[in-house]
Amino acid sequence: MIKLEHLSFSFPQKELYTDVSFTLEEGQHCAFIGTSGSGKSTLIEILMDPDKHLYDGKLTIDPDCSIGYVSQFSQVDPTQHMTVFEYIAEPFNKIQDELTGIYAEMATTSDMDAVMEKYQLALDAFNAMDGDNFENVINKQLNLANLMNLKDLDVTSVSGGEFKLIQVMKEMISRPDLLIMDEPDVFLDFENLNSLRKLINSHKGMLLVVTHNRYLLNHCFNKIIHLENTEIQEFDGRYIDYNFYLLQTKIELQEIAVAEREEIERYDGIIDNLREIATYNSEASRGRALKARVRFQERLEARRIKAPFVDIKQPKITFANGPELEDVAVINVEDYGVSFDELLLQNVTFEIKSTDKVAIIGPNGTGKTTLLRDIFRNEHEAIRINPDAKIGYLSQLQGETLKDSNTILHEFIDAGFDTYDEIRAHLLHYGFEGEILEQKIESLSGGEKNMLQLAKVAAAEANVLILDEPTSHLDLYSQIALEKAVQDYKGAILMISHDFYSVVNGMDYVLIIDNKSIRKMTMRKFRQMIYNRHFSKDYLHNEQQKKAVELKVEQALKNENFELAKVLLEELEAIIKTL
Repeated sequence: MIKLEHLSFSFPQKELYTDVSFTLEEGQHCAFIGTSGSGKSTLIEILMDPDKHLYDGKLTIDPDCSIGYVSQFSQVDPTQHMTVFEYIAEPFNKIQDELTGIYAEMATTSDMDAVMEKYQLALDAFNAMDGDNFENVINKQLNLANLMNLKDLDVTSVSGGEFKLIQVMKEMISRPDLLIMDEPDVFLDFENLNSLRKLINSHKGMLLVVTHNRYLLNHCFNKIIHLENTEIQEFDGRYIDYNFYLLQTKIELQEIAVAEREEIERYDGIIDNLREIATYNSEASRGRALKARVRFQERLEARRIKAPFVDIKQPKITFANGPELEDVAVINVEDYGVSFDELLLQNVTFEIKSTDKVAIIGPNGTGKTTLLRDIFRNEHEAIRINPDAKIGYLSQLQGETLKDSNTILHEFIDAGFDTYDEIRAHLLHYGFEGEILEQKIESLSGGEKNMLQLAKVAAAEANVLILDEPTSHLDLYSQIALEKAVQDYKGAILMISHDFYSVVNGMDYVLIIDNKSIRKMTMRKFRQMIYNRHFSKDYLHNEQQKKAVELKVEQALKNENFELAKVLLEELEAIIKTL
């Protein structure tokens, strides 16, 4: 077990945690969630190397506890030429080499007891990994992830998404007591995401996974740790049940808050009456009654419900609509092709009209990002952009649109804002306020950088948006806010996304990469294809019902109709049981 008790930690410019506690126990697969920039990655660093950080509180980890780690920025060393199988097998080979060295040491040592102790530790580690059967272990993992075809390829030749899965397999095969993964799903296509789900669910050890991916959250975890507003909340159970618990809590707390408000308003009236009486009646008893009522009112105010996990600040993303265009083509692509070491795309032809919202879907490494970049730059002979089109661009490579050495304020001065006050007012909607505006962009989290990109695109008054993985690194609340902004936008959108929910909730149709070209697919067929591969038969229908009831609950809460909200909650609980 790993136990964190009453931990507090802050940077000079920001408080991250205040008296937070949680435990991780054997067999738990824990999702670690929270808004971007709330300190999830920093807390992981504290768990992995407590001595490097000055914090208040107590962290209890067994000294023999082994911790594995998969970074959100995992990249293969380009000079490291070995097959995928050899790369995954490195932990086995390392222990085998260690055992061979110990055998040689046994022949010459004068301290056999010490050598035997070292031998037993190495042998235990080897057996824990099922070392005598390591080829079958690796093959089983490769099959589970549908990557057996990569087994004999050079590890430097695989795509970024494939390498992320290979890194996960390598760490899992080492069988650490705790495996920590920081956003392992970022940029994974649908098939690789499904493979990651299988790997997570097959793992027998303790897991702590930072993720904002709704597909993984709904299908992989039995514990939730939620970091929000410097506080932590633990929940033992599925993410979908945790969401239900939050909604249930929200109803209860809002009902209490309304009752408290009414009570405070009633006491405000009593106090006003007593003050009025005191102006023409100076009896001491009247004065004492007034003071008592004021003190009681102060106590009511002081005990107001604090609910950081049900009143989370959601960004207000709004894409300013640029000059409106008639129903004309804004992007024309005709016979486009691209290749690097091999041919990626050929004979690609499509057009995007002025109000189309379109997702480009395809496996990792098939040329999608290159296509979008060529459209944005408008320098390719196969691409024509309507001269009245004004394009807003969000890049998967954040350094293309953000300058790391800039502060947030200066980034937006460079973007054309006139005053700091104008920038502050705009960025407040995106969760940036106070001292963080003076921070350099290089110090921000991946989610915060993507929010800055969205803030720049939103202010551009574009009539065409080109978005390359806009949900990457974004927390759940920002993803939902982005979906709404996409739905409300009046112009054209061409988007690469591997987030199923963003595609089905916001796009008109999809362009599927198929056999190095692109074909159009209706949203109905796309939904059917994804659900046939990744979901049970009635999942889509039940999930749509769930969302509809949740919206009804929210409306009932706005109307302070708590009885209706509770009835709807029972209906929602029945739907959740089917999921």
